[in-house]
Amino acid sequence: MKKYNFLIIFFLALLFLNGCQAVKKKTDAIVEKENEKLSKYIGKSSNELRLDLGKPDEDYKNEKGNFELVYNTKKYGIPCERRFEVNSNYVVIGFVSNGCF
Repeated sequence: MKKYNFLIIFFLALLFLNGCQAVKKKTDAIVEKENEKLSKYIGKSSNELRLDLGKPDEDYKNEKGNFELVYNTKKYGIPCERRFEVNSNYVVIGFVSNGCF
């Protein structure tokens, strides 16, 4: 009887781990797609960013002296934040995306 319990637990664990791996692959693909979409703004003018994404929800100067433009949205009740760093020449030099898919 113990042998059957072990086999059942083993196969359930195997299914669970396989399911987790599939979710991780899907999540990685979504993150990669998001990064591709946002990386097209690197080296572009902040005006082009504003034309495409609209007025940012926040904008301020960071500790480096660069501007931060923050766009907040929600999808399925999950908050998404896209933060772009813009240098003094108004050129996008970086971005961070959190919770976006």
